Amino acid sequence: MCQVDEEYNGLLESPVASSATKKCNKCKETTAALVLKPGESLCRGCFKEHFVHKFRAMLGKNRIIFPGEKVLLAVSGGSSSCAMLNQVQEGLGQNAHKKLRFKPGIVYIDEGCLLGQSTEKRQKTMAQINSLFKMTGFPHHIIPLEMVLNLPPSVLEPVHLATDDPAGSYKEAVDHFMQSSPVHSVDPRVDRSELTALTDATNPQLIAEAQTQTLQELFSRVKTLTAKEDLLHTLRRHLLVSTARTEGYSKLMLGENCTRLAVKLLANIALGRGAQLAVDTAFCDPRYGDIVAVKPMRDYTAKEISLYNYMWNVPYVFIPSLETKTADKSSIQRLTESFVVKLQVDFPSTVSTIYRTGEKLQTASVTEDIERAPLKCLFCMCTLDTALGETSAFQATLISEQLSNVGTTPMQASLRPDTQTKCGAPCDQQDGEEHCQAQAVCCSHKGGDSMNLESLLCYSCQQTVKDMTSVEFLPQYIMSEAQRRNRRSQIRHEISEFLLTEDGDSPSIKADS
Repeated sequence: MCQVDEEYNGLLESPVASSATKKCNKCKETTAALVLKPGESLCRGCFKEHFVHKFRAMLGKNRIIFPGEKVLLAVSGGSSSCAMLNQVQEGLGQNAHKKLRFKPGIVYIDEGCLLGQSTEKRQKTMAQINSLFKMTGFPHHIIPLEMVLNLPPSVLEPVHLATDDPAGSYKEAVDHFMQSSPVHSVDPRVDRSELTALTDATNPQLIAEAQTQTLQELFSRVKTLTAKEDLLHTLRRHLLVSTARTEGYSKLMLGENCTRLAVKLLANIALGRGAQLAVDTAFCDPRYGDIVAVKPMRDYTAKEISLYNYMWNVPYVFIPSLETKTADKSSIQRLTESFVVKLQVDFPSTVSTIYRTGEKLQTASVTEDIERAPLKCLFCMCTLDTALGETSAFQATLISEQLSNVGTTPMQASLRPDTQTKCGAPCDQQDGEEHCQAQAVCCSHKGGDSMNLESLLCYSCQQTVKDMTSVEFLPQYIMSEAQRRNRRSQIRHEISEFLLTEDGDSPSIKADS
């Protein structure tokens, strides 16, 4: 060691100055309190100004949320969504500069039933969430995941608003809002009796035990954790959209940050959702029509949010999920997250590079395509990516799958002619056709239902259904909507020769000519 010191003469010591002696890169006066990334050190005051400005700028430049509009904040209790709630709360404060003008509400979905938590454990978690929400003074809704079983089929139908809205532009909406109600009179808070009524209606004790067992049975039918997380995300989003419509909200605000979106982008590519990347990662998600989902936290990294919550004591609640304490290779989503996070440690620009690449996938015609597309996936409600030509990559994938299954007995080959129903699925009942017509899609759950559902799903959602051993316990609103779409498709096929084409001729006339 003495020889090493003599040879290098003290050059092994790091020439980088201590962070305690660095000055803020913005104000150049105060000592830096944190380092966001190499070469960007900020003091406490400049960091808070930077954090608040980024949130306001994201809402201001997009101009999606109009003044006086009701916005539902989806808060999971985690650091990102609680930071979003804190920004909204400060933006509506009396001393806020350029105050926010919308009317917020909060929703939390309890997923404790999927983790096998007891009623006491779930009540304790909901009590923590309830106390956190009461501090804001906003109306809030605490909803168990079991309520997804009671949703109406209309939640799967996008509702398109009329274009002749009196507040057709953001500027006109601001002028109308300023004339109708002064800014200082806007108070999104409600009294304590109303808050109590909103939470007591969704007490876990009032949820039927049969609903909990049905939901647990549904997820027990899913073989992989990848498919479980994808199915949970779908059901959670359906419940959020239904809650927003029921309570009169027109916007749904999500707390997905930059790191989460970077992971989601790569995971969706691996899951076969390449056609939906622009919608899944964009600031605005218009796939539901009347309910528009926005992501104001998409420019924040997980590090920025953690530093802000720590330095300003933003409260949040740790709530376990399906992937808590799981191995890196337990699911595609978990493996992608581990890959991105570990790569971010050695290469700090990893998340921002993936995120900026995803931004380029956003096109100006995304909204038009979503609204005009006639066929939507039954689960994710995105445009179906399976209605393609014979030379498409999707058809090549199907052919490869069929060739890989050569030698196995297909499900349809094992069906007896006397047990077939009109829908093409097997039936164990004596009166197969009559019994089938009385059910949502089909009376049998040995695989016929999944075959009917697959034609109504995008490629990625098809893989989720294929990972299920049975679709018997899927929510009734999904099966009812599948039945309605299948009937419409059947009727359209029956009258297809009488329909007029774009040039005004019927298919039968074209065939004769």
